[in-house]
Amino acid sequence: MLRHIESPDSYQCALCCIDRFNLPILIFGLALLSLLASIGVSEPKHWQEIDWLDVLGEGGSAMALAVWVILVLGSRPAGRVTDLLTLGLGFMFIAMWQDNLDEFLRIPAEQWWDHWLESGAMPIGIAMLTYGLFHWHSEQLAINRQLEKREQLFREHRFIDGLTQLGRIDYLRQQLERQLQTQPQAPISVVMAGIEYYPDIVRQLGHRNADRLLREVAEVITLNLRRQDVICRYAGDRFALVLPDTNAQRALNIALEVSRAVANFAFKSDSGDSHYQRLLTGVYTSHQNEGAEQIILSANQAMEKAGEHNGCFQVA
Repeated sequence: MLRHIESPDSYQCALCCIDRFNLPILIFGLALLSLLASIGVSEPKHWQEIDWLDVLGEGGSAMALAVWVILVLGSRPAGRVTDLLTLGLGFMFIAMWQDNLDEFLRIPAEQWWDHWLESGAMPIGIAMLTYGLFHWHSEQLAINRQLEKREQLFREHRFIDGLTQLGRIDYLRQQLERQLQTQPQAPISVVMAGIEYYPDIVRQLGHRNADRLLREVAEVITLNLRRQDVICRYAGDRFALVLPDTNAQRALNIALEVSRAVANFAFKSDSGDSHYQRLLTGVYTSHQNEGAEQIILSANQAMEKAGEHNGCFQVA
């Protein structure tokens, strides 16, 4: 059933926006403080004492690092990886910034903080940036695995459903027939999945929001499938999941995992409100000498009984 919760108020949203810019404010605020402190305890160097090649190299590096901080914040979602990349680049920027100030100012040796900012911030920044890049690499591999699931479908563009960008029923039949031909002895499972009370959702939220809900639910399901699995739009709000070389128990586990993922997905309507929905799933695992049409029919029959069995029904 469609459930509804109120969206956060504008004050809470404003706090989220402020939190996103805490790190750059801290980094560039520290740079400003180091500039003021350096000016306060030093005297300027004579024009002829300044090494302009060092100024170009150190100052240019500091400016480049500052731009990279801005680019990371502008192109990535908030999260641990973004924070690590921002802090790593920020510490490196502080080190290069302070090093560049020394080209213009004669700072006394007893000012320990000057040496710490120059020499200590750089290795800390490099360590944090490296750790962030490691997690970014893992994150990118996960994204690539999801993209690979769709690559074959994109190549078969004539089978793509215009609304969800998933395969249509023709593509479903093609994938089943291909699996039955290439691995005739391996079990193949099909999960039919549909959004409970979808007609009521259409009436409540309107066609535009309901269509977007379908697309976003399709994305959630895709993210919770394995690399070899295929998702298609069967009809209306019903999706078909083809699970190659998958026995009945494993297919049931995947269906339950997908259902839990959709149940925890908060759909944001145009009004900004959050809505939750339940996925009904019917699971069928093929037997020997069954064709694609029989498998699809059996999975649909299981789906029809899902509402009577706590949202999931499996044909034995």
